Amino acid sequence: MEIIARKNIEETLLPGRFMQKVVGPQKDGYLSESKIFNIGYCRYCAEAGPMAPHMHAEETVQVLSSDRAWVRFGPTENDLPNKIMLEKDMTLHIPAREWHVFEYEEGGSLEILFIYGSQVQL
Repeated sequence: MEIIARKNIEETLLPGRFMQKVVGPQKDGYLSESKIFNIGYCRYCAEAGPMAPHMHAEETVQVLSSDRAWVRFGPTENDLPNKIMLEKDMTLHIPAREWHVFEYEEGGSLEILFIYGSQVQL
């Protein structure tokens, strides 16, 4: 068993977010090896810049904190008609290959825990 304290995980700047990679493929920079799923933390804020819409395997997101933040989602990268304001302690279950993006008002922010499968299921 590995016990991992979040405060000991390096934060990496990616487009639109700061990410802490906890469990997943070590080749992708995760701290603890898994071939089945990816788990980590993301922090979205002005310092990280805007995030681009993306999709991947089925995902579950736990909202840790939200300050004027939301998720937009839909069928394609350029068609995200659904918008949900996010609140602390919300859980999002995102289907495989659903396009989504996390955003916030000026001065806002969002912090999440993410879990998603390493393989996209068709």
